[in-house]
Amino acid sequence: MMDDLDRELGPRVDLEDDNNSSDTNSAKGHKKSKLPLANPMCEETLDESGFHQSTRICLEQIREAMLHHRWQEAAEYMACYPQMLEDPNQGSRPQYKELIMRLSTEILHHHPNSKLEDYNNIYERMKHSGFKHYLMVSLEHSFHLLLHGHIEDAKHQLSVAESWRYGKESAVQCQKTKLIQAYRSLLDYIIWCDKKFTLSKTDHLDSGDNQEMRNYFRQASVNLKEILKNPGVWDPFILSYVEMLEFYDDHREALNVLNDYAYDNSFPPNPNAHVYLYQYLKRHDTSQRKLMKVLKILHVLVPSHELMLEYSFLLLQSEKTSDHQKALGVVLEMLDFACWRSNMDAWKRLKAIIQKLQLQEDWKTVVHEKMAGRKDFWPALHFTSFHAIKDSEENPELMEVKASLTKVLCPDLILKYTAGGVASAEWT
Repeated sequence: MMDDLDRELGPRVDLEDDNNSSDTNSAKGHKKSKLPLANPMCEETLDESGFHQSTRICLEQIREAMLHHRWQEAAEYMACYPQMLEDPNQGSRPQYKELIMRLSTEILHHHPNSKLEDYNNIYERMKHSGFKHYLMVSLEHSFHLLLHGHIEDAKHQLSVAESWRYGKESAVQCQKTKLIQAYRSLLDYIIWCDKKFTLSKTDHLDSGDNQEMRNYFRQASVNLKEILKNPGVWDPFILSYVEMLEFYDDHREALNVLNDYAYDNSFPPNPNAHVYLYQYLKRHDTSQRKLMKVLKILHVLVPSHELMLEYSFLLLQSEKTSDHQKALGVVLEMLDFACWRSNMDAWKRLKAIIQKLQLQEDWKTVVHEKMAGRKDFWPALHFTSFHAIKDSEENPELMEVKASLTKVLCPDLILKYTAGGVASAEWT
Protein backbone atom coordinates (compact mmCIF):
# COMPACT_ATOMS: atom_id res chain seq x y z
CA MET A 1 0.00 0.00 0.00
CA MET A 2 2.80 2.44 0.85
CA ASP A 3 4.50 1.55 -2.44
CA ASP A 4 1.34 2.58 -4.29
CA LEU A 5 1.33 5.89 -2.46
CA ASP A 6 5.01 6.48 -3.19
CA ARG A 7 4.43 5.88 -6.88
CA GLU A 8 1.43 8.18 -6.80
CA LEU A 9 3.18 11.05 -5.07
CA GLY A 10 6.56 10.75 -6.77
CA PRO A 11 9.34 13.35 -6.69
CA ARG A 12 8.95 16.83 -8.12
CA VAL A 13 10.37 17.12 -11.63
CA ASP A 14 11.16 20.44 -13.29
CA LEU A 15 11.24 19.68 -16.99
CA GLU A 16 12.59 23.15 -17.86
CA ASP A 17 15.53 23.05 -15.45
CA ASP A 18 18.67 22.08 -17.34
CA ASN A 19 20.64 21.93 -14.10
CA ASN A 20 18.67 19.14 -12.44
CA SER A 21 20.48 16.63 -10.27
CA SER A 22 20.68 13.88 -12.87
CA ASP A 23 22.34 16.15 -15.42
CA THR A 24 24.65 17.58 -12.77
CA ASN A 25 25.74 14.12 -11.71
CA SER A 26 26.31 13.17 -15.31
CA ALA A 27 28.38 16.29 -15.92
CA LYS A 28 30.51 15.55 -12.89
CA GLY A 29 31.20 12.08 -14.19
CA HIS A 30 29.14 10.25 -11.60
CA LYS A 31 27.77 6.91 -12.70
CA LYS A 32 23.99 6.91 -13.06
CA SER A 33 22.07 4.54 -10.87
CA LYS A 34 20.82 1.38 -12.55
CA LEU A 35 18.07 0.93 -9.98
CA PRO A 36 14.55 0.95 -11.47
CA LEU A 37 12.79 4.28 -11.04
CA ALA A 38 9.19 4.60 -9.94
CA ASN A 39 6.70 5.62 -12.57
CA PRO A 40 4.56 8.11 -10.64
CA MET A 41 0.95 8.58 -11.70
CA CYS A 42 0.81 12.11 -10.39
CA GLU A 43 3.59 14.51 -9.53
CA GLU A 44 3.98 18.21 -8.89
CA THR A 45 4.69 20.29 -11.98
CA LEU A 46 5.13 24.01 -12.50
CA ASP A 47 1.88 24.35 -14.44
CA GLU A 48 -0.39 22.13 -12.30
CA SER A 49 -3.89 23.44 -11.72
CA GLY A 50 -5.38 24.23 -8.34
CA PHE A 51 -7.52 21.09 -8.61
CA HIS A 52 -4.51 18.85 -9.16
CA GLN A 53 -2.60 20.58 -6.38
CA SER A 54 -5.41 20.05 -3.88
CA THR A 55 -5.79 16.35 -4.72
CA ARG A 56 -2.02 15.84 -4.55
CA ILE A 57 -1.79 17.53 -1.14
CA CYS A 58 -4.80 15.52 0.03
CA LEU A 59 -3.05 12.29 -0.95
CA GLU A 60 0.10 13.42 0.87
CA GLN A 61 -1.95 13.96 4.03
CA ILE A 62 -3.58 10.53 3.67
CA ARG A 63 -0.16 8.94 3.35
CA GLU A 64 1.18 10.79 6.38
CA ALA A 65 -1.84 9.85 8.50
CA MET A 66 -1.63 6.18 7.50
CA LEU A 67 2.09 6.00 8.23
CA HIS A 68 1.41 7.27 11.76
CA HIS A 69 -1.75 5.15 12.20
CA ARG A 70 -4.02 8.18 12.54
CA TRP A 71 -6.95 6.38 10.98
CA GLN A 72 -9.67 8.92 11.79
CA GLU A 73 -7.64 11.68 10.16
CA ALA A 74 -6.92 9.45 7.16
CA ALA A 75 -10.64 8.71 6.81
CA GLU A 76 -11.51 12.41 6.82
CA TYR A 77 -9.01 13.18 4.06
CA MET A 78 -10.10 10.08 2.17
CA ALA A 79 -13.66 11.39 2.06
CA CYS A 80 -12.36 14.24 -0.13
CA TYR A 81 -9.87 12.43 -2.33
CA PRO A 82 -12.35 10.57 -4.61
CA GLN A 83 -13.00 13.91 -6.33
CA MET A 84 -9.99 12.85 -8.43
CA LEU A 85 -12.46 10.63 -10.31
CA GLU A 86 -14.11 13.81 -11.60
CA ASP A 87 -10.95 14.81 -13.47
CA PRO A 88 -11.78 14.20 -17.16
CA ASN A 89 -8.09 13.79 -18.04
CA GLN A 90 -6.85 11.47 -15.30
CA GLY A 91 -9.83 10.41 -13.20
CA SER A 92 -10.79 7.65 -15.59
CA ARG A 93 -7.37 5.98 -15.44
CA PRO A 94 -7.67 2.49 -13.87
CA GLN A 95 -4.80 3.00 -11.43
CA TYR A 96 -6.57 5.91 -9.74
CA LYS A 97 -9.71 3.86 -9.19
CA GLU A 98 -7.76 0.94 -7.79
CA LEU A 99 -5.74 3.26 -5.54
CA ILE A 100 -8.92 4.77 -4.11
CA MET A 101 -10.35 1.33 -3.40
CA ARG A 102 -7.12 0.06 -1.80
CA LEU A 103 -6.74 3.14 0.38
CA SER A 104 -10.37 3.10 1.46
CA THR A 105 -10.42 -0.58 2.43
CA GLU A 106 -7.06 -0.30 4.22
CA ILE A 107 -8.28 2.64 6.30
CA LEU A 108 -11.55 0.89 7.14
CA HIS A 109 -9.64 -2.25 8.10
CA HIS A 110 -7.80 -0.32 10.82
CA HIS A 111 -10.48 2.21 11.77
CA PRO A 112 -12.01 1.28 15.16
CA ASN A 113 -15.54 2.34 14.15
CA SER A 114 -15.74 0.84 10.67
CA LYS A 115 -18.81 -1.21 9.76
CA LEU A 116 -19.57 -3.76 7.08
CA GLU A 117 -21.89 -1.26 5.41
CA ASP A 118 -18.93 1.07 4.89
CA TYR A 119 -17.06 -1.64 3.01
CA ASN A 120 -20.13 -2.46 0.95
CA ASN A 121 -20.56 1.18 -0.04
CA ILE A 122 -16.96 1.44 -1.23
CA TYR A 123 -17.10 -1.77 -3.24
CA GLU A 124 -20.43 -0.84 -4.84
CA ARG A 125 -19.13 2.59 -5.81
CA MET A 126 -15.98 1.16 -7.36
CA LYS A 127 -17.91 -1.49 -9.27
CA HIS A 128 -19.83 1.20 -11.09
CA SER A 129 -16.88 3.55 -11.62
CA GLY A 130 -15.95 1.67 -14.80
CA PHE A 131 -17.11 -1.51 -16.48
CA LYS A 132 -13.57 -2.92 -16.67
CA HIS A 133 -13.44 -3.12 -12.87
CA TYR A 134 -16.80 -4.72 -12.20
CA LEU A 135 -15.89 -8.42 -12.18
CA MET A 136 -12.66 -8.21 -10.18
CA VAL A 137 -14.11 -5.77 -7.64
CA SER A 138 -17.07 -8.12 -7.23
CA LEU A 139 -14.67 -10.99 -6.58
CA GLU A 140 -12.75 -8.99 -3.98
CA HIS A 141 -16.03 -7.89 -2.40
CA SER A 142 -17.07 -11.52 -2.03
CA PHE A 143 -13.70 -12.36 -0.44
CA HIS A 144 -14.27 -9.66 2.16
CA LEU A 145 -17.76 -10.91 2.94
CA LEU A 146 -16.47 -14.46 3.18
CA LEU A 147 -13.77 -13.47 5.67
CA HIS A 148 -16.47 -11.96 7.87
CA GLY A 149 -18.61 -15.10 7.74
CA HIS A 150 -21.26 -13.79 5.33
CA ILE A 151 -21.15 -16.77 2.99
CA GLU A 152 -24.60 -16.34 1.47
CA ASP A 153 -23.97 -12.64 0.79
CA ALA A 154 -20.62 -13.49 -0.78
CA LYS A 155 -22.30 -16.04 -3.03
CA HIS A 156 -24.94 -13.48 -4.01
CA GLN A 157 -22.23 -11.03 -5.09
CA LEU A 158 -20.63 -13.67 -7.31
CA SER A 159 -23.98 -14.78 -8.72
CA VAL A 160 -24.73 -11.21 -9.78
CA ALA A 161 -21.25 -10.82 -11.26
CA GLU A 162 -21.60 -14.14 -13.08
CA SER A 163 -24.61 -12.85 -15.02
CA TRP A 164 -23.09 -9.40 -15.64
CA ARG A 165 -22.39 -8.46 -19.25
CA TYR A 166 -21.13 -5.32 -20.95
CA GLY A 167 -21.02 -4.98 -24.71
CA LYS A 168 -19.31 -7.65 -26.76
CA GLU A 169 -17.62 -10.17 -24.48
CA SER A 170 -13.83 -10.04 -24.83
CA ALA A 171 -11.40 -12.90 -24.18
CA VAL A 172 -10.23 -11.27 -20.94
CA GLN A 173 -13.80 -10.75 -19.77
CA CYS A 174 -14.58 -14.39 -20.56
CA GLN A 175 -11.63 -15.58 -18.45
CA LYS A 176 -12.69 -13.40 -15.53
CA THR A 177 -16.23 -14.72 -15.79
CA LYS A 178 -14.93 -18.30 -15.58
CA LEU A 179 -12.95 -17.35 -12.49
CA ILE A 180 -16.09 -15.84 -10.94
CA GLN A 181 -18.00 -19.04 -11.71
CA ALA A 182 -15.28 -21.17 -10.15
CA TYR A 183 -15.29 -19.20 -6.91
CA ARG A 184 -19.07 -19.18 -6.80
CA SER A 185 -18.96 -22.98 -7.01
CA LEU A 186 -16.36 -23.02 -4.24
CA LEU A 187 -18.84 -21.13 -2.04
CA ASP A 188 -21.48 -23.74 -2.92
CA TYR A 189 -19.00 -26.34 -1.66
CA ILE A 190 -18.48 -24.41 1.60
CA ILE A 191 -22.24 -24.26 2.16
CA TRP A 192 -22.42 -27.98 1.34
CA CYS A 193 -19.77 -28.66 4.00
CA ASP A 194 -21.76 -26.69 6.57
CA LYS A 195 -24.89 -28.69 5.74
CA LYS A 196 -22.96 -31.95 5.99
CA PHE A 197 -21.53 -30.99 9.38
CA THR A 198 -24.97 -30.03 10.67
CA LEU A 199 -26.50 -33.31 9.50
CA SER A 200 -23.68 -35.30 11.10
CA LYS A 201 -24.70 -33.86 14.48
CA THR A 202 -28.36 -34.75 14.00
CA ASP A 203 -29.80 -38.10 15.04
CA HIS A 204 -32.87 -37.84 12.83
CA LEU A 205 -32.05 -37.28 9.17
CA ASP A 206 -34.57 -35.37 7.11
CA SER A 207 -34.97 -36.14 3.41
CA GLY A 208 -35.39 -32.43 2.71
CA ASP A 209 -31.99 -31.66 4.22
CA ASN A 210 -30.36 -34.40 2.16
CA GLN A 211 -31.98 -33.02 -0.97
CA GLU A 212 -30.73 -29.53 -0.14
CA MET A 213 -27.20 -30.91 0.16
CA ARG A 214 -27.62 -32.61 -3.20
CA ASN A 215 -28.70 -29.34 -4.77
CA TYR A 216 -25.59 -27.54 -3.55
CA PHE A 217 -23.48 -30.45 -4.81
CA ARG A 218 -25.02 -30.20 -8.28
CA GLN A 219 -24.59 -26.43 -8.39
CA ALA A 220 -20.95 -26.68 -7.39
CA SER A 221 -20.21 -29.60 -9.71
CA VAL A 222 -21.23 -27.79 -12.88
CA ASN A 223 -18.40 -25.26 -12.81
CA LEU A 224 -15.87 -27.26 -10.80
CA LYS A 225 -15.96 -29.90 -13.52
CA GLU A 226 -15.46 -27.24 -16.17
CA ILE A 227 -12.24 -26.10 -14.52
CA LEU A 228 -10.31 -29.04 -15.95
CA LYS A 229 -10.97 -27.66 -19.42
CA ASN A 230 -8.81 -24.63 -18.55
CA PRO A 231 -5.14 -25.50 -17.90
CA GLY A 232 -3.87 -24.06 -14.63
CA VAL A 233 -3.28 -24.73 -10.95
CA TRP A 234 -6.70 -25.33 -9.40
CA ASP A 235 -5.81 -27.19 -6.18
CA PRO A 236 -8.59 -26.00 -3.81
CA PHE A 237 -11.24 -26.41 -6.50
CA ILE A 238 -10.14 -29.93 -7.41
CA LEU A 239 -9.99 -31.02 -3.77
CA SER A 240 -13.48 -29.65 -3.14
CA TYR A 241 -14.95 -31.46 -6.13
CA VAL A 242 -13.24 -34.76 -5.27
CA GLU A 243 -14.42 -34.58 -1.65
CA MET A 244 -18.04 -34.25 -2.76
CA LEU A 245 -17.72 -37.02 -5.34
CA GLU A 246 -16.14 -39.28 -2.74
CA PHE A 247 -18.94 -38.52 -0.28
CA TYR A 248 -21.52 -39.70 -2.82
CA ASP A 249 -19.40 -42.77 -3.71
CA ASP A 250 -18.75 -41.63 -7.27
CA HIS A 251 -15.23 -43.03 -7.15
CA ARG A 252 -14.88 -43.46 -10.89
CA GLU A 253 -15.47 -39.78 -11.58
CA ALA A 254 -13.24 -38.73 -8.67
CA LEU A 255 -10.41 -40.88 -10.01
CA ASN A 256 -10.91 -39.52 -13.54
CA VAL A 257 -10.71 -35.95 -12.25
CA LEU A 258 -7.50 -36.61 -10.31
CA ASN A 259 -5.89 -38.50 -13.19
CA ASP A 260 -6.70 -35.72 -15.64
CA TYR A 261 -5.37 -33.10 -13.23
CA ALA A 262 -2.12 -35.01 -12.72
CA TYR A 263 -1.38 -36.35 -16.20
CA ASP A 264 -2.90 -33.85 -18.66
CA ASN A 265 0.12 -32.43 -20.48
CA SER A 266 -1.66 -29.16 -21.17
CA PHE A 267 -1.51 -28.36 -17.44
CA PRO A 268 1.66 -26.94 -15.86
CA PRO A 269 3.72 -29.41 -13.79
CA ASN A 270 2.09 -29.53 -10.36
CA PRO A 271 3.49 -31.79 -7.61
CA ASN A 272 0.30 -31.35 -5.57
CA ALA A 273 -1.73 -33.02 -8.31
CA HIS A 274 0.28 -36.23 -7.83
CA VAL A 275 0.07 -35.91 -4.04
CA TYR A 276 -3.74 -35.70 -4.22
CA LEU A 277 -3.91 -38.70 -6.55
CA TYR A 278 -1.63 -40.74 -4.28
CA GLN A 279 -3.62 -39.87 -1.16
CA TYR A 280 -6.87 -40.82 -2.86
CA LEU A 281 -5.50 -44.16 -4.10
CA LYS A 282 -4.07 -44.92 -0.67
CA ARG A 283 -7.43 -44.24 0.99
CA HIS A 284 -9.02 -46.80 -1.31
CA ASP A 285 -6.48 -49.60 -0.80
CA THR A 286 -4.89 -49.45 -4.23
CA SER A 287 -2.06 -51.85 -5.02
CA GLN A 288 1.48 -50.89 -4.07
CA ARG A 289 2.55 -50.99 -7.70
CA LYS A 290 0.07 -48.24 -8.63
CA LEU A 291 1.07 -46.19 -5.61
CA MET A 292 4.73 -46.44 -6.61
CA LYS A 293 3.87 -45.32 -10.14
CA VAL A 294 2.39 -42.08 -8.80
CA LEU A 295 5.23 -41.46 -6.37
CA LYS A 296 7.80 -42.10 -9.10
CA ILE A 297 6.61 -39.00 -10.96
CA LEU A 298 6.44 -36.98 -7.74
CA HIS A 299 10.04 -38.00 -7.07
CA VAL A 300 11.10 -36.51 -10.40
CA LEU A 301 9.29 -33.25 -9.63
CA VAL A 302 10.23 -32.89 -5.94
CA PRO A 303 12.94 -35.34 -4.79
CA SER A 304 12.89 -33.79 -1.30
CA HIS A 305 9.14 -34.29 -0.78
CA GLU A 306 8.12 -35.88 2.52
CA LEU A 307 6.27 -38.65 0.66
CA MET A 308 9.63 -39.93 -0.58
CA LEU A 309 9.93 -41.74 2.73
CA GLU A 310 6.79 -43.68 1.81
CA TYR A 311 8.11 -44.21 -1.71
CA SER A 312 11.36 -45.68 -0.40
CA PHE A 313 9.38 -47.91 1.98
CA LEU A 314 7.25 -49.27 -0.87
CA LEU A 315 10.34 -49.88 -2.99
CA LEU A 316 11.98 -51.68 -0.08
CA GLN A 317 8.94 -53.96 0.29
CA SER A 318 9.20 -55.00 -3.35
CA GLU A 319 10.64 -58.39 -4.26
CA LYS A 320 12.73 -56.89 -7.06
CA THR A 321 16.35 -56.16 -6.19
CA SER A 322 16.29 -53.28 -8.68
CA ASP A 323 13.62 -51.60 -6.54
CA HIS A 324 15.89 -51.86 -3.50
CA GLN A 325 18.58 -50.02 -5.44
CA LYS A 326 16.01 -47.39 -6.45
CA ALA A 327 15.09 -46.99 -2.78
CA LEU A 328 18.73 -46.25 -2.00
CA GLY A 329 18.80 -43.53 -4.66
CA VAL A 330 15.54 -42.01 -3.40
CA VAL A 331 16.75 -41.67 0.20
CA LEU A 332 20.19 -40.42 -0.80
CA GLU A 333 18.54 -37.71 -2.90
CA MET A 334 16.40 -36.73 0.08
CA LEU A 335 19.50 -36.40 2.23
CA ASP A 336 21.10 -34.19 -0.42
CA PHE A 337 18.79 -31.49 0.94
CA ALA A 338 19.68 -29.77 4.21
CA CYS A 339 16.07 -29.95 5.43
CA TRP A 340 16.48 -33.73 5.92
CA ARG A 341 19.95 -33.57 7.45
CA SER A 342 18.82 -34.31 11.02
CA ASN A 343 15.77 -36.43 10.24
CA MET A 344 15.93 -39.70 12.15
CA ASP A 345 13.41 -41.49 9.90
CA ALA A 346 15.44 -40.75 6.78
CA TRP A 347 18.69 -42.05 8.28
CA LYS A 348 17.01 -45.14 9.71
CA ARG A 349 15.49 -45.82 6.30
CA LEU A 350 18.92 -45.47 4.69
CA LYS A 351 20.38 -47.96 7.15
CA ALA A 352 17.52 -50.41 6.55
CA ILE A 353 18.03 -50.18 2.79
CA ILE A 354 21.75 -50.86 3.05
CA GLN A 355 21.08 -53.84 5.30
CA LYS A 356 18.67 -55.17 2.66
CA LEU A 357 21.19 -54.55 -0.11
CA GLN A 358 23.79 -56.56 1.79
CA LEU A 359 21.91 -59.66 0.73
CA GLN A 360 23.22 -58.97 -2.79
CA GLU A 361 26.77 -59.87 -3.73
CA ASP A 362 27.43 -56.58 -5.50
CA TRP A 363 26.02 -54.33 -2.76
CA LYS A 364 29.30 -52.46 -2.27
CA THR A 365 29.42 -51.65 -5.97
CA VAL A 366 25.83 -50.39 -5.88
CA VAL A 367 26.53 -48.09 -2.92
CA HIS A 368 29.78 -46.89 -4.49
CA GLU A 369 28.00 -45.93 -7.73
CA LYS A 370 25.27 -44.03 -5.88
CA MET A 371 27.81 -42.19 -3.72
CA ALA A 372 30.30 -41.42 -6.49
CA GLY A 373 28.90 -37.96 -7.16
CA ARG A 374 28.34 -37.18 -3.49
CA LYS A 375 31.79 -37.62 -1.99
CA ASP A 376 32.62 -33.99 -2.74
CA PHE A 377 29.84 -32.50 -0.62
CA TRP A 378 28.37 -35.16 1.69
CA PRO A 379 31.23 -35.07 4.24
CA ALA A 380 30.73 -31.32 4.67
CA LEU A 381 26.95 -31.67 4.65
CA HIS A 382 26.63 -34.54 7.14
CA PHE A 383 29.89 -35.77 8.64
CA THR A 384 31.93 -32.94 10.16
CA SER A 385 33.10 -32.73 13.77
CA PHE A 386 30.56 -29.93 14.25
CA HIS A 387 27.75 -32.29 13.20
CA ALA A 388 29.13 -34.96 15.52
CA ILE A 389 29.07 -32.64 18.54
CA LYS A 390 25.64 -31.25 17.66
CA ASP A 391 24.07 -34.68 17.07
CA SER A 392 25.63 -36.21 20.18
CA GLU A 393 24.12 -33.44 22.30
CA GLU A 394 20.71 -33.15 20.66
CA ASN A 395 20.04 -36.67 19.38
CA PRO A 396 22.47 -39.42 20.42
CA GLU A 397 20.42 -42.06 18.60
CA LEU A 398 20.81 -40.15 15.33
CA MET A 399 24.53 -39.86 16.05
CA GLU A 400 24.80 -43.61 16.40
CA VAL A 401 22.91 -44.36 13.18
CA LYS A 402 24.91 -41.86 11.11
CA ALA A 403 28.25 -42.96 12.55
CA SER A 404 27.51 -46.57 11.67
CA LEU A 405 27.09 -45.55 8.02
CA THR A 406 30.24 -43.48 7.50
CA LYS A 407 32.50 -46.40 6.51
CA VAL A 408 29.82 -47.75 4.18
CA LEU A 409 29.05 -44.51 2.39
CA CYS A 410 32.55 -43.01 2.33
CA PRO A 411 34.99 -45.91 2.81
CA ASP A 412 37.93 -44.07 1.21
CA LEU A 413 37.60 -40.89 3.26
CA ILE A 414 38.81 -40.08 6.75
CA LEU A 415 35.85 -38.46 8.49
CA LYS A 416 35.75 -36.67 11.83
CA TYR A 417 32.24 -37.89 12.58
CA THR A 418 32.58 -40.61 15.24
CA ALA A 419 30.50 -42.09 18.03
CA GLY A 420 32.79 -44.21 20.14
CA GLY A 421 33.54 -47.47 18.39
CA VAL A 422 30.44 -47.41 16.22
CA ALA A 423 32.09 -45.63 13.31
CA SER A 424 34.64 -48.37 12.86
CA ALA A 425 32.11 -51.19 12.94
CA GLU A 426 32.47 -53.57 9.99
CA TRP A 427 29.61 -54.41 7.62
CA THR A 428 29.70 -57.99 6.52
